[in-house]
Amino acid sequence: MIDIGQNDIAGAFYSKSLDQVLASIPSILETFEVGLRRLYDEGGRNFWIHNTGPLGCLAQNIAKFGTDPTKLGEFGCVSSHNQAAKLFNLQLHALSKKIQAQFPDSNVTYVDIFSIKSNLIANYSRFGFENPLMACCGVGGAPLNYDSRITCGQTKVIDGISVTAKACNDSSEYINWDGIHYTEAANNFVSSQILTGKYSDPPFSDQMPFFLSLKF
Repeated sequence: MIDIGQNDIAGAFYSKSLDQVLASIPSILETFEVGLRRLYDEGGRNFWIHNTGPLGCLAQNIAKFGTDPTKLGEFGCVSSHNQAAKLFNLQLHALSKKIQAQFPDSNVTYVDIFSIKSNLIANYSRFGFENPLMACCGVGGAPLNYDSRITCGQTKVIDGISVTAKACNDSSEYINWDGIHYTEAANNFVSSQILTGKYSDPPFSDQMPFFLSLKF
């Protein structure tokens, strides 16, 4: 199982413009293709490839790149990051189909994590969540409860005051855990949607192996 894109795309924005990030996607995927082919050469035949989620909806990226309201799009997410994620996913999907065609003795399944997570954020209350963007474990309170200077569980002196990035009382109400990763409750939702097969290309069959060590 391969979950790819978040670090490549989100990290690139710290040193590149949107146009530069978009232009770098083909080279990122070329490197990924080399890795896939090496796995195949080593005997790998079952590949479960997860695309990247709506990166612009992570508190870390909103705090850094969303201070200008004009940079925010639907649901208060950073438009540039989601635009890059969508283009990356489009090209990753094409690559997955290319690999499947070239290696017909393999199973290459592309999973649309972006759609699952976007649906969760858009309809968070319907799925039992109360906070779609705010981090459970952090400092600063609403709207994001995120400060890049202190990570979840740390105690630091900030602006002359000792603060601890503590977890919220009930993480099941939150989608985001620490500004970057999802909570267990959110991951449970995501995994349940994956296993319906609706977000897979090709759809799951009874013969399709399942890799349940999910990491999002």
